[in-house]
Formats: sequence, C-alpha cells, structure tokens
Amino acid sequence: MNKRIPSIGVLILVAVCSGLVGMYIATSLKLPPTSEALPFWKEGRQESASHVLMPSLKSLAKTASPTVVNIRTTRRISNDDLYRRFESPGGQNEWFDEFFRKFFEHLPEQELDQRSLGSGFIISKNGYVLTNSHVISGADEIFVSLSDDDGQEYRAKLAGKDDNTDIALIKIQSDRDDFPVAVLGDSDSLEIGDWIIAIGNPFGFGHTLTQGIVSAKARVIGAGPYDNFIQTDAAINPGNSGGPLINMDGEVVGINTAIVSSGQGIGFAIPINMAKQILQELKETGEVSRGWLGVAIQEVTPEIARAVGLQEPAGAMVTAVYPGDPAEKAGIRNGDIIVEINGQKIPDPMALTRLIGGLKPEEKVTIVVWRDARIVTLSTRLEKRSDDRITELGRLHGESPGRVKDKLGLVLGDVTPEAQKQLNLDESAGVLVLDIEPQGSAARSKLQKLDVIRQVGGTDVKNIGEYLAALEKVKHGQSVLMLVMRNSRPLYVAVDIE
Repeated sequence: MNKRIPSIGVLILVAVCSGLVGMYIATSLKLPPTSEALPFWKEGRQESASHVLMPSLKSLAKTASPTVVNIRTTRRISNDDLYRRFESPGGQNEWFDEFFRKFFEHLPEQELDQRSLGSGFIISKNGYVLTNSHVISGADEIFVSLSDDDGQEYRAKLAGKDDNTDIALIKIQSDRDDFPVAVLGDSDSLEIGDWIIAIGNPFGFGHTLTQGIVSAKARVIGAGPYDNFIQTDAAINPGNSGGPLINMDGEVVGINTAIVSSGQGIGFAIPINMAKQILQELKETGEVSRGWLGVAIQEVTPEIARAVGLQEPAGAMVTAVYPGDPAEKAGIRNGDIIVEINGQKIPDPMALTRLIGGLKPEEKVTIVVWRDARIVTLSTRLEKRSDDRITELGRLHGESPGRVKDKLGLVLGDVTPEAQKQLNLDESAGVLVLDIEPQGSAARSKLQKLDVIRQVGGTDVKNIGEYLAALEKVKHGQSVLMLVMRNSRPLYVAVDIE
C-alpha cells in the first residue's frame, strides 16, 4: 500500500506540469478559448502598439529661418490716380465727377505710398532672393529684412520675373557676400504624406513657422498655363507668398504661393524644380523665353477616345491650328490628338503646355499625333511665345490657348473644372483673372488675382471671347462696371478704360 503513493504523486505532478505548459502555449500563441467565436476582422495587439513621436522642429527652424526674408514694397499713387478711384461708374453722374475733380485739383500735388508685404528666401551669398512675381509686381521700391539682422532693412532691385509661373528673382543692394543661403532640394522626390514646414511673414507679423504634410501633387488651380502646384495643409496666409516650403532635411522644395480663401488647410506651392529651370535665365536676361507651337487644345475624354479608336483617354486634342504658326507648318490638323513630343508621352493638355513651355524658341521638335486611327509623326521648329500674339488670337478666335492679356492689363484664363472646384464656384461661366499687369489701367482698380469676371457693363460673359467682345464696346475715357465672384460672393468693381 505504501509503495503506490509515490506513483500517484508522480501522476499528479505530471498533470499539473502539463496544464501549466498548455496555459503557457495558449497564452503565447494567443489561442482563443473554444467557447469564443473567432472575429472576422483583424484585431490589434494593444500591448505592442507604438506611438509616433513627432521630433522637435527647433533645429530645423534655427537653420532655415536666417535664410528667409520679409519683403516690403511701395508703389506711388498720384492725385490723378486717386481721382479715378472716385469717378462714378461709366461717368454717369456728372455732378459727382465734377465735385471730386475740383476737390483733387485744389489739393497740393502729392504722391502716396501704397504698401504690400510678402516673403522670400536667399539663394546666393551675394544676396539673390527668390520670391513670387505677384509679391513685387508694380513696385517702385523693394525692401527686404532678415530675421537675425537686428531689423535692418536692405533695398533690393528686380533682377527678373516670369508671370507665367509667378516666379521672381530680386537682388539685395549690399556689398555683403556672406548672406545665409537656403539649400534647394528636389521637389520631384516629394511624396504625399511627407512632413514639411512653411516659413514666412503672414499678415506682417514677421517670421512665422507652420508645419503640415504634402496633401497632393500636380494640382491645377487655374493660376497660369504651367500650373503644377504642391498642395499642403501647412498654414499659409496673406504675407506668406514667396516664402519657402521646406522638407525635413532642411531643403527648400517649394515656393508658397496661393491659398483657397473659402477653405481651410489648403495651400499651394510652386515646385522648386520648376524655379530651377528658369533661375539662370532670369538672372542673365530678366525674363524667360518659351517655346510656342500654335494650337488650341482640349482634354481627351473617354468618349472621345472610344470614338477615335484610342485605347485610353490620353493626349491633347487639337481644336484649332493658328495660321503661320509652327503647328501649321508641321502639318497638324484640327482633330489630331498629340500623344508624344520628343519621345515624351503626353497624358493630358496641361502636360503638353508645360512641355512646350519648357522648350526654347527655334528648338526642333518631333510630334506624334493620333489621326484616322493611326500614328502620324511630324516635325517643326518652335517659335517664341508672345503675350501679344496670344491676345491677338484671343480676339480673333474667341478662345484662349493658355492665357490672354486684354487692353486693361488683365491676364485672363478660362475657368477650368479644377479652378471651379478650388474656388468653390457654382458654375464655370466667366473668365479668371490670372494676373494684373502693373502698367495697365486695371491695376488701379480693386480687381484681384483669382477673381472671376462674369459681367462687363451689364453684359454676361461666359468665356474669354465674350469678355473681349463686351470690352470692345466700352469707349476710351469711360469706366466699366464689372461683376466678379470673389470668395464665392458677387462683387461689383469699376475699371477705367484709358
């Protein structure tokens, strides 16, 4: 009897050990109890959850901030300019006009300074600064100040600008050759979700840093023929224009340019690689010479692609070929779909516009078009893109191969579907103000960039052709009342016709 006790003890010990081993295995392998149903979703492991800790940006700010400048400009306004602002629309109230004419005649001759603010960043030790063209447009004087220079202001002069991309290069007037310099990065390497910072001078408050991510790339907002914006949710406000968009390596990857006033967390920056392509030319000549093909184009929709036998809706469909221009000399016809230029595929009309604009006048190009369900290869030499030529074509054909400049000094474009969406417009009717030439009469009005003009002198205008036709009816010396959409709201603006 006493000999069986050890055997029973061994059995109990083995059973206990087996239970402990089973519990350990079940716990380690996360095996569910047999009474529980297995979930059909993926369950997280809370004990292994990791928290993303954002690093401090103070070292990045200390490195980048000294290269960013605040830009202040002045523009002188004479008594005549002031008088024109008080004239009644269309000269309809003679008593009103005569009263203000005499009032300003008896004032001593004076010039008032109209001021504006913006940002920029230094790209060379001898003081070249990169900024937006609209920041310094029409300026009689330009001043820049650095964050770490005890508030000292330097005078600057315009070295060159390109209104088509809204890029300008200015030069600080100083003998210094040790200015802090921003490092230019590669905007093509940006990915959606990358962290970035923006530094600028919002509302004149001085150097301000905001942080966010790259929200989207290659945005088209109707600001110009070469739109290719980086979209970011880093806070950008009036005064930030021209400031740098910086990646986490401290490199400038964009130039902060535009905002959607009716939205929040939506800002746009020009890719720095676009600026690199023209900086040398701006420095040497003050302007940019761009290639010109001489066609009006439209998007290839899926329906069009099926109708012409294309496998996919890609390329740029030719809607007009302008007489005497390179496209006509190459043999391009209406209805052709341009699918390739110099071996580069053309996915859409904007890609064609950017590619041709990046080439130089007299450069030979090989053009592949889709015609009559087959590939046709053509060639020609580009000519120089001219705003005067574009204005002439706009008046003759009532259409815009990119943008058109009118006699008031307004640079206009059609309201694209992308612009309609970004500006929160109820419809695409009207013409979009892309820029305002400083020497034009419209510069003295209250028109602004990204206004959409829908009426001229009481006449509705749906496109550039109708706008130019309505404008031609207004005589010189008169004022014309325009109905514009701004921030999704209607507003009347009077513009002098000189």
